[in-house]
Amino acid sequence: MKALNEIKLAKELIKFPSITPVDAGVMKFLEKKLKKLGFKTKILEFKEKNFKPVKNLYARLGSKNPNFCYAGHLDVVPPGNLKDWTVNPFRPSIKKGHLIGRGANDMKSSIAAFLSAVSFFLSKNKEFNGSISLLITGDEEGDAVNGTKKVVEYLKKKREKINFCLVGEPTNPNKLGEMIKIGRRGSLTGNLKIFGSQGHVAYPQRANNPSTTIVQILKEIKEITFDKGTKNFQPTNLEVTKININNEVDNVIPGIAEATFNIRFNNKHSSNSLKKKLNKIFNKITKKNKSKFKINYRVSGEAFLTKPNDTTFMIQNIIKKITKIKPKLSTTGGTSDLRFIKKISPGLEFGLVGKTMHKVDEAVSLKDLKNLTKIYQNILQNYFK
Repeated sequence: MKALNEIKLAKELIKFPSITPVDAGVMKFLEKKLKKLGFKTKILEFKEKNFKPVKNLYARLGSKNPNFCYAGHLDVVPPGNLKDWTVNPFRPSIKKGHLIGRGANDMKSSIAAFLSAVSFFLSKNKEFNGSISLLITGDEEGDAVNGTKKVVEYLKKKREKINFCLVGEPTNPNKLGEMIKIGRRGSLTGNLKIFGSQGHVAYPQRANNPSTTIVQILKEIKEITFDKGTKNFQPTNLEVTKININNEVDNVIPGIAEATFNIRFNNKHSSNSLKKKLNKIFNKITKKNKSKFKINYRVSGEAFLTKPNDTTFMIQNIIKKITKIKPKLSTTGGTSDLRFIKKISPGLEFGLVGKTMHKVDEAVSLKDLKNLTKIYQNILQNYFK
């Protein structure tokens, strides 16, 4: 069996305009490729009220344990203004040693690299002791409601065992080999509304200005020292992202003031412990100012950490051998789908350099793509030794 070419495959995947949650036929295309390699596949479409349906794919080759799983997403963000691109974002093109197209970096090329690595591994190992699986979603860049989260619930019901999961997200800041993600901070967003009472600015005694209350609250929550960080995590941090008073005239004291904030938190906290801490402050200040508040929270994920084990160090050594850089074990950055997968399996993230993801002329270095394929090949070889 001839190994699949990662560059050709990346190009083929990029051609599908699979902008979240649109599938555009890309899952069926990937399923065909996997079936040819001998995988048993299942396209899983999930629907939830108020959210668009999403197609996902779970494929497995072999029935024995250990089951090594690769996870990724085939959905991409919109390309933005097409005139700003030097190529059509869905007609990938090679320029100056780089493949350009939407998803070239985040993360169709990584999926192509893994598929190429699997085909090479199978050409050298007709029989191997274990299973290889892929968990591919079409809802990573969107609401993440009908994607990996639902696939994980499905696998739990089926009692499908995954022993280790490698997520192929772009993890390196500048050079391939710099960084492995072994965990992520949690993310909590709060939308706060303060209710005062409207009145004439010349008669403040007859009104209750909610802006006074919201300013006091935002000052207090911004000045909280949540922690000093841990060995694996940076300190928990709160950022105010929106302040809004919808007032059309300048001589009226408003009745409502709104603000939104986000907390990226480490594993010293849970979303519930943070909510309790913040609610105490909201209660205290609104009571003092004789106003009322309403808070809506949205949790994108809790903080998690995969304690480095033999597989982590094996992967770290392979990356060092191929890139000549010892990757740092990190928990920086945003959230990823590993926050759902951690419920059924330990795992880590390693993929391409993330410099151009979501940008115009998103690109991957061909050299990096070849090296990532080599890294994935070596991981499979060593995992199933």
